[in-house]
Amino acid sequence: MTERIQKLREQSLNAQERIDAERAVLLTEFYRSAEAQRHSVPVTRALAFKYILEHKTICINEGELIVGERGSAPKATPTYPEICPHTRQDLEILHERPKISFKSDQETRRVLTEEVFPFWTGRAIRDRILSEMDSEWLEAYKAGVFTEFMEQRAPGHTVLDDKIYRKGMLDFKEDTKRSMGNLDYFNDSEALAKREELRAMDIAADALIRFAERHAEALDELAEQEGDLTRKNELEKMAAICRRVPAHAPQTFWEALQYYWFVHLGVVTELNTWDSFNPGRLDLHLWPFYQKEMARGSLTKEQAKELLQSFWVKFNNQPAPPKVGVTAKESNTYTDFCLINVGGVTAEGEDASNEMSYLILDVIEEMRLLQPSSMVQISKKNPDRLLKRAMEIIKTGYGQPSLFNTDAIVQEMVRQGKDIVDARLGGASGCVEAGVFGKESYILTGYFNLVKVLEITLNNGADPRSGKRIGLQTGAAEKFTSYGELFDAFTKQLNYFIDIKIKGNRIIEQIYARYMPAPFLSILIDDCIATGKDYNAGGARYNSSYIQGVGMGTITDSLSAIKYHVFEHKNFTMKQLLQALKADFAGYEDIRQKLLDEAPKYGNDDARADEITRQVFETYFSHIDGRPNTKGGHYRVNLLPTTVHVYFGSVLGATPDGRKAGVPISEGISPVQGADTNGPTAVLKSAAKIDHLRTGGTLLNQKFTPQVLASEDGLNKAVQLVRTYFRMDGHHIQFNVVTAETLRKAQGNPEQYRDLIVRVAGYSDYFVDLTPELQEEIIRRTEQEL
Repeated sequence: MTERIQKLREQSLNAQERIDAERAVLLTEFYRSAEAQRHSVPVTRALAFKYILEHKTICINEGELIVGERGSAPKATPTYPEICPHTRQDLEILHERPKISFKSDQETRRVLTEEVFPFWTGRAIRDRILSEMDSEWLEAYKAGVFTEFMEQRAPGHTVLDDKIYRKGMLDFKEDTKRSMGNLDYFNDSEALAKREELRAMDIAADALIRFAERHAEALDELAEQEGDLTRKNELEKMAAICRRVPAHAPQTFWEALQYYWFVHLGVVTELNTWDSFNPGRLDLHLWPFYQKEMARGSLTKEQAKELLQSFWVKFNNQPAPPKVGVTAKESNTYTDFCLINVGGVTAEGEDASNEMSYLILDVIEEMRLLQPSSMVQISKKNPDRLLKRAMEIIKTGYGQPSLFNTDAIVQEMVRQGKDIVDARLGGASGCVEAGVFGKESYILTGYFNLVKVLEITLNNGADPRSGKRIGLQTGAAEKFTSYGELFDAFTKQLNYFIDIKIKGNRIIEQIYARYMPAPFLSILIDDCIATGKDYNAGGARYNSSYIQGVGMGTITDSLSAIKYHVFEHKNFTMKQLLQALKADFAGYEDIRQKLLDEAPKYGNDDARADEITRQVFETYFSHIDGRPNTKGGHYRVNLLPTTVHVYFGSVLGATPDGRKAGVPISEGISPVQGADTNGPTAVLKSAAKIDHLRTGGTLLNQKFTPQVLASEDGLNKAVQLVRTYFRMDGHHIQFNVVTAETLRKAQGNPEQYRDLIVRVAGYSDYFVDLTPELQEEIIRRTEQEL
């Protein structure tokens, strides 16, 4: 790592996350102007985007090689009042909370609460959503049956493909002009709406070009003042790059990185899209530039590495926008889930790894930053060398990169009706979500609490926390005479709440389509320009909406315990079990121990438990998959949690697997923490009994002690373990390499372990930044041996 990169890295690590009011103030200024009243909604949105980029602070950090910040400085984080304006109380909570805080001074709070908040109250998307939801949705949401991703952040989870390396913004403007010329005003009733959307895209393209020019002008000024000749030449070259890209297609490695970064800032300035926007297959995209420049001698490997490291710092400078309430609980992290994909296959289905893949892995290991997140796509076509290099980084205890099964991802997408070439050039974004890059709007709609549905079933449709009946009356549980009756009742409740969730999301989709188009993002995603439709209104080639099931281990072990103890062995009655749950096992420790110790558990390759897992999955899948959304696409299922398994546990009483009230439930498709006792191979066999190929992503966590991977033999065994799981069609696996003893020490002495990084669920984070509940959940995960 060069001295320059060391300084930039330290600046990023030491910067304080804070609220930056600038974007909110500029947006509000524009919407208060007469100009905002003259135009259609898409054009108004584009003009607002243009106004922000014309007036926001230009930040160029000392020594950096890639320029541009989301806020006015590193980790200065904008807010998005058109989606969710923050109250003074929100800002005070964000400022004062001990974990994932965002600092703000009195002037920032004053301007946001006195000038910004009043204007957007009633206009903001969050207000529109909550006013449109019916009582059934509101009660289920309040009870913690599900969450809603888009009440504080805009639809996202899309990833860029290679189009910006072939076209500049001026080329995209020509595309919009051509599409406008093809509009049929005689036979297409939507022709006028399409024209307005295309006009908006044209304005947005100009806005990004001007934004880059402003950086060029600032760089010119710095170059004039610079006394060091080497840095002066760098600044002049950077200014020239900013005048070339994004207006034109890049010609060099440096231009390619800077172009992407301007595009990234454009996307996250336009809206606070839900996580994940990233360059996607970065090694595949950069390889032609690297090859060409290396061959002609205009770039060295060391220069390319330094540019990539500077690029990495830019991601780490951008915390996820502040979240409050339930949304903070479901995704309580600074990480914004920009997942760099490495490896995988080419359009022809062959090994896509190359020298750039390994250079990027070197950068990941050396930089050791939380952002961007990283993953390696592993296909049967990829050499073991690629997987082993990834495992060498994983063994350092960094939690990155995560590992994905390319062959499974391709099959998942083809099953959904996507073109096989599009699928091969796609991958995963966010935590584990599969999608076609540059051509798909794949939206995560929220998490679904499978365990809460069982709790409501056991209480005949009532939520025991509130006493309200929010579900169906499916019968008193103590009167069920068989496990089949119980599961039938659970199925009815599950279908009822899924219907509520989907009905709500179909309304939310239309709210975003009508009030919050994203013309800049639409430029980047096929086929928005060709169809004249916005990304948020079905313009993408593929449009998928996901509902993420949570608690597969806990729901399995709970149903397994009831089946085993109540109906098969009759160790106690349903009435006795319900009394024990209501008492949180106080006075019923004998029942709790039987629940914990005797019933079959998921994660142990036990067919009795695993069949229940499969049954729950099939029931959940069958009521969601293939149902239409409002954008010409369909609803699909994922199985992942981020941090919502902690929140979902907090809204649950004691459960039939022996878990006490308030304790986090299981995460992803991982077993209940500590319930897997037969080793990692048994976990993988259990997990593989879920049909991953009919999902859009599943998340599996494993924890190894450092000595497991310390030797060459240990690394080779880990490589074969992953290969075995992927041959069984497993979608994803990730590892923590740390002992519970180390984590306990970090709890007791956080200042001494400030740099300790762990894998949470789809992302890595500093252990000391996690809530106590999440820390305990990670500690309780089983430490595996090979």
